[in-house]
Amino acid sequence: MNSFFIEFHDPLFGIIIFFVIVFLITIFSYWWAKYKSKEHTKSLDNFIKDFKTIPSSKDMNMLISKGDMSEKSWMLLATLYSKNGDYEKSIEIYSELLKITEKENERELMYLLGRTYFKAGFLERSKKIFLTILKDNPRSPYVLHNLLLVYEYMKDYDSAQEVLEPLDELKSDIELDAQYLKATKIIYSTDMKSDEKSKELLAIHKLNGNLTYMIFDYLFKHDPDLAWKNLDSSKCEYLSDIFWSLQRKDLNFDIISNNGYLKELYCARGDISGVTKSNIFEFDVLINLEKKSGATLKFEYICDNCKHVFPFAFNRCSNCHSIDTSNIEISLVKDFNRDFLQENNSFQ
Repeated sequence: MNSFFIEFHDPLFGIIIFFVIVFLITIFSYWWAKYKSKEHTKSLDNFIKDFKTIPSSKDMNMLISKGDMSEKSWMLLATLYSKNGDYEKSIEIYSELLKITEKENERELMYLLGRTYFKAGFLERSKKIFLTILKDNPRSPYVLHNLLLVYEYMKDYDSAQEVLEPLDELKSDIELDAQYLKATKIIYSTDMKSDEKSKELLAIHKLNGNLTYMIFDYLFKHDPDLAWKNLDSSKCEYLSDIFWSLQRKDLNFDIISNNGYLKELYCARGDISGVTKSNIFEFDVLINLEKKSGATLKFEYICDNCKHVFPFAFNRCSNCHSIDTSNIEISLVKDFNRDFLQENNSFQ
């Protein structure tokens, strides 16, 4: 009988059996892990799929009240939605969390909900939330600052200036905000004449030289002579796009001829001659090609504070809300306006 059990006589057979068993266990473990991973991915996909459409308030309340996810996880999800621009879902989550949250977390949730309403453009709702927070917690500088932004976006400059008082009492630096709000209020005033606005804006600028772009943008549009007369030659680079878009009749060639930067700029534009080269690459290309390149200047605006790039000029950054931090970046682009004019002339 023992002749049938060769493992008792041949140790190699036992080793083979051992490795076969190890191999089978390894294969089983591999496929089991793969199966569990697939199930986990499927579960995660189903969870994400639930949020591709906005649940009703009842469904959202049920999901939150189940407790499958912690309150912090829901808040993180709402923050991600907000960052991706999906404000409606973010608002829905914050609103439902407010119904079940504990008292100590209520203020933070209300603040986040107010901020999301502000980003979504629901300014009136945002204002009511911030005012409700301040009713019980008046010494909250971050809430006051956001309320100031809401009033500014609503063009309620008187209320915005009133917010500066408690911020000042809380030792916040409000000097630039005060000047900015005052200048903005003047620019959009319907009770003041243009020359009165110009004088008031110049008075603000002369205090400490702030808001150069904002004030001179208005002056060059409404009173170019006054703008040239009060121009600080050291600030010309900050106003490059304004100078580039000025009409020839509004140019002051006496000032331009005595300012190296302006001479190069207007020589590049073709209004004057006498400059053969420039240290600024874009100016140098346009100067040497003498209007034969079919190119012009393009301007982008970078916030010195948050480094975001915008295609349009700004006085308060729409991303970080800092004031007077715009810096101009120049580049060369095809002059489509010139091509358009040439095409129109060809049909005449």
